[in-house]
Amino acid sequence: MSEMTYRGAIAQAIMEEMRRDPQVILLGEDVGKFGGAMAATKGVYEAFGPGRVLDTPISEAAIIGAALGAALTGLRPIAEIMFIDFTTCCMDQIANQVAKVRYMLGSQVTVPLVIRTQGGAGKSYAAQHSQSLEVWFAAIPGLRVVMPATAADAKGLLKSAIRSNDPVLFIENKVLYGEKGEVPDDPDFLLPLGKAAVVRPGRDATIVSYSRQLMIALEAATMLAAEAIHCEVIDLRTISPLDMKTILTSLEKTSRLVIVEEGHKSFGVGAEITARIMEEGFDLLERPVARVASRDTPIPFSPVLERATIPNAGKIAAAVKSMLAAV
Repeated sequence: MSEMTYRGAIAQAIMEEMRRDPQVILLGEDVGKFGGAMAATKGVYEAFGPGRVLDTPISEAAIIGAALGAALTGLRPIAEIMFIDFTTCCMDQIANQVAKVRYMLGSQVTVPLVIRTQGGAGKSYAAQHSQSLEVWFAAIPGLRVVMPATAADAKGLLKSAIRSNDPVLFIENKVLYGEKGEVPDDPDFLLPLGKAAVVRPGRDATIVSYSRQLMIALEAATMLAAEAIHCEVIDLRTISPLDMKTILTSLEKTSRLVIVEEGHKSFGVGAEITARIMEEGFDLLERPVARVASRDTPIPFSPVLERATIPNAGKIAAAVKSMLAAV
């Protein structure tokens, strides 16, 4: 094990996979000598050169279109879109081409393509650089959507995504890049896509979250433990496919569920999980599902307003205590 930052784990995963497989390439805006807008590809250009690390024009559609063509002709591209907000500029390529070509060609081809991007609020980047758009992509059949919360998960999930024969949208978080954690040195350290993790056991309520909000959920669980309220905290890791089995198993023990996400409450990941609980585990619930999410408004530039808009540990703790008080 080595301690490293979240961004360092991303860079390590990319370089290990490029050493392992000469078909893996990296492309995107400023991913080369500059090392990426979030410094998550530093050192990759120096290790592998311009033949495998390609700085592209400022055209998201061109980046994804070129990456798709590369994937269809035998390469395993990692394409970086600087902010998830900018996927709006290449949505046709992602939704109508990348996600559908394998199906439309009767599985005669595979699409081993990873689209790396980053989202989320917390840096006062304002409405066009702070969105959480993962639900858009989770609603598109043919795409996997992965959102790691820790440095170790970032490495293990990215390596699995690169080795996958399906297209993966790999969404990092801008606030987490500097966070440190223990990361396995094993170059074959992999984490399965579509498998959630129970990161804190508990008996009184289940808190489900992912990406940066997992850390906020753990903070809330620590606050509640001081009041003898013990929450089980689940990290989804992957939004699509969604691991309902782990959630339902936890509900068999706690009977109460709080879902935390940084995206907007309306039409979000929490809404999907809630609907599935109604279909698959309604009898496990003692109280209605609670959701803690961002307000249905564009993310403000003002740090004060931004903090008021997105979830925090106090809001999560209040949702849990309200659920328990209602018994």
